[in-house]
Amino acid sequence: MRYGGLVTVLALTMTGAMAACNGSGSPDPQRSVAATGAPEATDPASEAPPPAPPPAKGRTDKEENEVFAFGYSYPDAAAAIPGLRDLLDQRLDADKGDLVSSARSGKAEAAKDGFPYHAYERQTDWKVVTNMPGWLSLSAQHYEFSGGAHGMTVFDSLVWDRGADTARKPADLFTGQDALRSAIQAPFCDALDKQRAKKRGEPVARDSGQMFSECIDPAAQTLILGSTNRRTFDRIGVLVAPYEAGPYAEGSYEVTLPVTGKVMAALKPQYRSAFSAQP
Repeated sequence: MRYGGLVTVLALTMTGAMAACNGSGSPDPQRSVAATGAPEATDPASEAPPPAPPPAKGRTDKEENEVFAFGYSYPDAAAAIPGLRDLLDQRLDADKGDLVSSARSGKAEAAKDGFPYHAYERQTDWKVVTNMPGWLSLSAQHYEFSGGAHGMTVFDSLVWDRGADTARKPADLFTGQDALRSAIQAPFCDALDKQRAKKRGEPVARDSGQMFSECIDPAAQTLILGSTNRRTFDRIGVLVAPYEAGPYAEGSYEVTLPVTGKVMAALKPQYRSAFSAQP
């Protein structure tokens, strides 16, 4: 009996040892993770944030052929604002469509009448005047030729109100054209006459009755809003196209004026915080 019990004990002991050797008597580390529900190790790269989108790029559109030459551009700062980008793209498409239509009609008319045809041209370039936290101010120079002795240059401008997410004309920030004119007329006329005298080589006599000697209405010109501190508008630019203040040969004029207390008083109350008077 003693030998039989000993045999039985030895047999059980050997059986357990064999099971351990075969892996059935101890948990498999890999299987135990799945069985206990412990989280698997994650790839650090999978937890990294997605890469930032590339910075917005402005647009330059050009097309030239025997019928027309077209160009339109706007800067990166404008492209970075979806609503403004859409607005300028719409204007680009409208301008190009109008040019193509008028150029084809002009070419057909020239052929019908037996006249030589010169390709029509239209070029618009938008540039940043100032870029501030609440506003983006842009100006544009527009050149157009549709036959005749020469082409014509005109100007355009807008300010993008970031808070309202909309475009505004600079003049719309003032209570009215009369108030704006009253605030800047005198310094504008003095500065304009200095520029005209320099181009003409002689002083300008406003009361002489001569053509292009009188002052013009600054509120009727293209206004641009600028900043020296990049926080508030503190200067106003007045862009004057050819023929407005002088003959075509004199070209265009640009007068820059500081924002003063009179200018501040002419603003609509809701926009005064966006301006500051220069000392």
